[in-house]
Order: sequence, then structure tokens, then C-alpha cells
Amino acid sequence: MVTISPTRTKRRFFGRIGFQISAVFLLLISLSFYITDIRLTDFVRDYLYQQRIRQDSLSLEKLAVTVAPLFQSVQSDRLDETLVSSAGEMGGRLMVLDTDGKVQFDSYAELMGLRLELPEVVSILTGSRTASYGIHTLGAIPGEDAGSRIAYGAVQIVGTEKPLGVLLYASGVNEMLKSLRDVERQLELVFIIVAAIALLAAVFFSNLITRPVNELSDTIQQMGKGDLSVRAKVKGTGEMRALAENYNMMAEQLESLDKSRNQFVSNASHELKTPLTTMKILLENVLYQPDMPVEMREEFLSDMNHEIDRLTNVVGDLLSLTQMDSRKMTVNMAWFDLSDTVANTLHLLRPQADKRAQELAAKITPGIMMYGDQAKLEQVVYNLTENALKYTFDGGRIVVSLQSKGKQAFLSVQDNGIGIPDQDIAHIFDRFYRVDKARSRETGGTGLGLSIVRQLVTMHGGEISVTSTPGKGSTFTVRLPLGEKGGAPA
Repeated sequence: MVTISPTRTKRRFFGRIGFQISAVFLLLISLSFYITDIRLTDFVRDYLYQQRIRQDSLSLEKLAVTVAPLFQSVQSDRLDETLVSSAGEMGGRLMVLDTDGKVQFDSYAELMGLRLELPEVVSILTGSRTASYGIHTLGAIPGEDAGSRIAYGAVQIVGTEKPLGVLLYASGVNEMLKSLRDVERQLELVFIIVAAIALLAAVFFSNLITRPVNELSDTIQQMGKGDLSVRAKVKGTGEMRALAENYNMMAEQLESLDKSRNQFVSNASHELKTPLTTMKILLENVLYQPDMPVEMREEFLSDMNHEIDRLTNVVGDLLSLTQMDSRKMTVNMAWFDLSDTVANTLHLLRPQADKRAQELAAKITPGIMMYGDQAKLEQVVYNLTENALKYTFDGGRIVVSLQSKGKQAFLSVQDNGIGIPDQDIAHIFDRFYRVDKARSRETGGTGLGLSIVRQLVTMHGGEISVTSTPGKGSTFTVRLPLGEKGGAPA
């Protein structure tokens, strides 16, 4: 039975980024259509208004020429007949007003003698205009039902000598408004269709874009549960491919680190267990053989002391590496003479070399000043030189050289000992790694010395490398930045 987490289902349904992309895409489409709707509606409204104005103005101007002589000669019957006939043809209401704004003739025969103070009429009577056009809410003229909108067109009636009055035309704009509403409804329908298509497209493309992210998220969840072998699928191009490749690279490093940690724990346990087991056997022999000869007892106790020293060295090295890994190791940076430090360290190791008739030669350029931790770099020199002494035959030769080039110092430790096989060079700095395990245990090595050296060199911004030929010897080279005046390493 497969259980689906509600949170995960919600995340897949809304897609987090996918849902946001879809929402933003739909918002942009809606905003664009809203602006387009407003602009297009205004354009259509202006176009219809201008067309209506041109049409009504042209008809009124022609009619004003016809009405003028009839109004001037007071031919009421013919004037009334003309107004009624023309109003029917134009589909509206026609009125003739005198120079005082009073209605003299009305095609509806309702407003005779009534003064109208419409803006269009006033503008003509005051002489500021000869024609005017406007749209008002119904109710501007007594007797009209309020609430709807109506268009008024006014044209000056000119007699033979002077203006006679105003020809006023009133007509409803319902058809025009209906046309506008039809346009708006069509735009709304188009918007709904386009928005639906846009939403489907946004969901499709957002899922296409976020699918690799969701797959990577699932992979991370599996890794979070302890499966470090899982990898993300690398496909596509661009940033998503780079993200998957970088994640897989990180996953490989984590898996390698986990394996290295497990191996480290296993090796550390073995290294600690071996001297403890040896000490237990020796101690049991001493306890359960009370009549053991004094010479043998002293030998057993000496062996136990040797194992305790070995155990102490392992624990000390482990603590040093742990401090380095956690970046808790204190680094006391100061200017010091690196040349003197190397020389003094070799002086400490010279008795060990003399004991095995080994030649310990020094090629040190004097006066090389460095900004760093003197004690830790002394340990680097000590570990590398001691390591060379251990793996060089009796009567062999070890050469330690120090020189500077520009702002860098180069420390080299060369021996003519047993050398390192090619397959072991890549692992020589791994913790607890030994090329000659039997000899290492005889000499008391912990397998951590070179790992500590590399960590200490790295802490100082340097690098360490090794070249070796089996049976002919090895050369370890350390590059260290000398540092700038003022404190920080170069």
C-alpha cells in the first residue's frame, strides 16, 4: 500500500514554483487584456461618437438651409411639415428655437414656448459657435425620462441678414451604446478564451520547467533518508542541466565523504583495538603467572609501555585531525625565521639518523622569513623528515632543502629509501593508509602523519606533492606562501 503525503500532494498539485509561474503568467495576461479592453473600448466609443457627430452635423446643416427661409417667412405649416418629415427620416426629434432660446416649432408638438438652456443651444445663441454637439443624460429637457442618454445637435439658422435662431436635433444613443456593449462582451469572451488557453499553457510549461526541480527535490529527500547513492537525472540544457550536474557532483562527494568517514572509524577502531588487545594479553600473562621470571615480567611491562605510547600517539593524532576538520584548531600567526625552524627540527632528528648510520643533509637558504604558525610548520618538517628516516634503509641518505622564490617558500624532503608504488601515491595522504603495513607497525607509525601534514599545509594556504620511484626513494615538496607585511598570508 502506497501512502501519499498530503503536503507532497499539495506541493505537486500547486507545484510551488509552477503555481507561482502560472499565477504570474495569468496575472500578466489579465492585466494586458484589461488595459487592451479599456483602450479598445475607448477607441470604439470615440469612433462611434465621431461618426455620429459627422452624420448628424451634416444632416442638420443641410436641413438648416432648408428651414431658414420657412422660419423667416413664418410659413408655419410647411415648416412643421418639414420638421416632422425630417425627424422621421433622421430617427429623432427636431425643434426650432428663436434667438431667445424659446421653442417655436417641435416635431413632437410638446415644448412650444418653452425656453431651453442646453449648453449646445447657449453656445450658439451667444455667438461663440455656429454648431455644437453633445451627449447628456435624459431629463435635460422637461418631459424626458431620466436615466438614459441622448445626443443633442444644434446648428445656427441664418436668415438673409442675421441669425434667426437654432435648429436643435435630439436623438437616443441606445444603438450606439448597444454596439459598445456588444464590443465589450466580445472582448470579454475573447479574454476568457485566451485566459483559459494561457492558463493551460502556463501550467504545461511551468510543469515542464519545474519537473526537474521536483525530481531533484525527491532525490534530495531520498538522500535525506540515508541513501547517498541516489543521483539526479541529467537531461536538457542550460541552468537545469548544470544544477543536476552540480548536485550529482555534491552527492558523489558526500558519498565519498561518508565512505571515508566509515573507513576512518573502522581504521581508528582497528588502530585502537590492536594495542589494547596486545596490552590485555601481556597483562593477563603477568597476572596469571605470579612465578614469572623477573626478566620476562620486565620485558612484558616494557612492551605494554610501548603499546601505551603507541595508543597515546594514535589518540593525539586523532584529536589533532578532529580539531582541524572542525576548524577549532588555534592558529598563532606571527613572523618567524623559517630557515632556523627547519634547521632546529633537523637537529632534533639527527640522533635518530645517527643511530641507523643515515646521512641527514640540509640545504637551507638562510634568512627566509614567514608569516605563519611556527609550531605547526615545525611539525610539518618533523613529520616529513621522520617519515623519510623510517622508510630509508640503514646507511641511507635524506636531504632536506629549503629555498624561496618570489613570495613563496619551497621545502623538499628527499630520500633514497623503499619508495612508493604508483598505485599507492594517490592514497598516500589518506588517513591510516600505509604502503608497508608491517614496517609501519614496527616503527610505531599511526598512519596519520602525512594526513596531518597536508592539513597543516592547507591551513597555511600551501600545497604538498610527492614523486616516488619504488626502490629508489621519494621526494615530498611543500609550497608555502611567505605572507605579506601587515599580517595575512599571501
